[in-house]
Amino acid sequence: MAKYLLLKHYRSAPAPVNNVPMDQWTPEEISAHVQYMNDFAARLEKTGEFVDGQALAPEGSWVRYDGEGRPPVTDGPFAETKDLIAGWMVIDVDSHERAVELAGELSAAPGKDGKPIHEWLEVRPFLAAKPSTTECTFK
Repeated sequence: MAKYLLLKHYRSAPAPVNNVPMDQWTPEEISAHVQYMNDFAARLEKTGEFVDGQALAPEGSWVRYDGEGRPPVTDGPFAETKDLIAGWMVIDVDSHERAVELAGELSAAPGKDGKPIHEWLEVRPFLAAKPSTTECTFK
């Protein structure tokens, strides 16, 4: 078994087919979307393929070390993760092909007017082993 991270993006992925922002959905459409996600996770729990998943709140901060006793909070010159990542799911599956198959299913969650979003999901494998110190050099 191998673990994969399925990332749901707000803005950095190609536009989905049903590209209507969630703030323009009705409460019923939001409920249907959340129910689809919960049902999907419950089905994967039964097969032993679900590890964890969460939607992320829009609030967040970048934090970095800036000297002894001073961990400042900064937004920096970087794209804000809160603007990019909407949520994530970790799955534990037999193959990359299975991870892609499940990501395809998840991308069909309903959106505006109950139509599938067909959003792009990022599928990233977890490292199988800790990298050696020679593999973790930055240039």
